[in-house]
Amino acid sequence: MRNSKSKKVVKSFKELKTLLKDRPVPPPATAAKGRRPEVSEPSVPSDHQLFRSAMADVAPIPRRDRSKKSANTLQPKAPQGNPDNEVLVQLKNLVRRGDGFIISDTPEYMEGTGYRVPGLIARRLHQGDFSIQSFIDLHGFSVAAAREAFETFMSAAVNTGKRAVLLIHGRGLSSPAEPVLKTHVYNWLTRGRWRNWIIAFSSARSCDGGAGATYVLLRQRPLTKQSLKKPKTN
Repeated sequence: MRNSKSKKVVKSFKELKTLLKDRPVPPPATAAKGRRPEVSEPSVPSDHQLFRSAMADVAPIPRRDRSKKSANTLQPKAPQGNPDNEVLVQLKNLVRRGDGFIISDTPEYMEGTGYRVPGLIARRLHQGDFSIQSFIDLHGFSVAAAREAFETFMSAAVNTGKRAVLLIHGRGLSSPAEPVLKTHVYNWLTRGRWRNWIIAFSSARSCDGGAGATYVLLRQRPLTKQSLKKPKTN
């Protein structure tokens, strides 16, 4: 038996367009069957939250138990080098070159000044403020031979206008008591006729013999009785 309802045959695209207008296409399903729902990821705590959680049961130290640290406190410095080695180096320099040896602070130092001459002149002489113009070495001389050589040298110095000279006599360390030749030189400068020619004398610097030599500063002319009687002028 034939179906009485015959299907409408579409003969052109125009008729298809009209047919689609009359029968709208149903919207697709919002979710496919069997699709799993989306699951949101759990939130991760921040560093601040983790720190507060870890320190939740920590109690602060009472103020009276806290140690105070001053900003001005200086930390002790570590020692530089070996102090024993530094002492040995200083000792070697003292023996070889006389570094650190102050002659004027030792019992071997000697100085003297002439009439009305301030002691400052002798100190300046020791410090090397006056240029040495001549010298004599009396090492190895007997006292008599040294005295003769001393007299000849001093006479030549004043006759040629020398103002600053050096007498090398040694320290007399081998003498059982006081240094023999050094003591005699001191007496020759402070007694007799040469004392009137002396402005000042002092032990020499280390570079010129130290306590084993003596600087002598001479006058242009010797003191006389008349000059000794003149009043001191400021």
